[in-house]
Amino acid sequence: MYSELAYGLLLPFAGTTLGAAMVFLLRDELSSWVQKLLLGFASGVMMAASVWSLLIPSINMAAEQGGVEWVPAVVGFLLGMFSLLIFDSLVPHLHLDSTEPEGVKSSLGRSTMLFMAVTLHNIPEGMAVGVVLAGAMTESAGITMAGALALSLGIAIQNFPEGAIVSMPLKHSVKSRWKAFAYGAGSGVVEPLAGLLTILMIDYIQPILPYLLAFAAGAMIYVVVEELIPESQDGRHSNVATIGVAFGFALMMFLDVALG
Repeated sequence: MYSELAYGLLLPFAGTTLGAAMVFLLRDELSSWVQKLLLGFASGVMMAASVWSLLIPSINMAAEQGGVEWVPAVVGFLLGMFSLLIFDSLVPHLHLDSTEPEGVKSSLGRSTMLFMAVTLHNIPEGMAVGVVLAGAMTESAGITMAGALALSLGIAIQNFPEGAIVSMPLKHSVKSRWKAFAYGAGSGVVEPLAGLLTILMIDYIQPILPYLLAFAAGAMIYVVVEELIPESQDGRHSNVATIGVAFGFALMMFLDVALG
């Protein structure tokens, strides 16, 4: 059980770290169409994970508890969306294709704010893994450890290109491949930490797990709608991004249904 928990928590971080390590192997930044393909792929993975790994188990768990099935899913989803909206409005950060920082005014440098942007949307991914692992530990709503590991693997796969997309542009601004790698890998540290914190609180959160599952889904969908899809559809090669969404969604759906 403990080894499976460790794998589940560390797989997403490993994906980010391996992606960030591409800064040592690739001389130039990823081409525009490759970035858009990968952003679309990440969007598809996160959307499918939100439905099959989070919202459907939330509904099933609420039914097992004897409550109104749709209430935790709807309430938790909206809380997740609006919580990320608040964080997005307060935390100073900068998106990859933008020159205008978001959040409260800050004197932070460009590299730090790029790091903050990725870190901000890695938090719900870590929470998603944590609540699903917690659900598997309590055997709630048919959530299995295999299904939880499938979610971790899916997020790790989409974190690989994300780590590369973050670290590659930074190697020029920070003038060091090692610093660019540290920023890229460091942005993923919050995922195992958020997941571990969720698991450690399992005795307290078990009654509200349906809400937390839906909360994580809402937070992930916010990231997709607010950041990933707009960046992938901006400018040329938008059709390539759409293809990436299709393959990412299909892969995550396959992993969850086949392994869960």
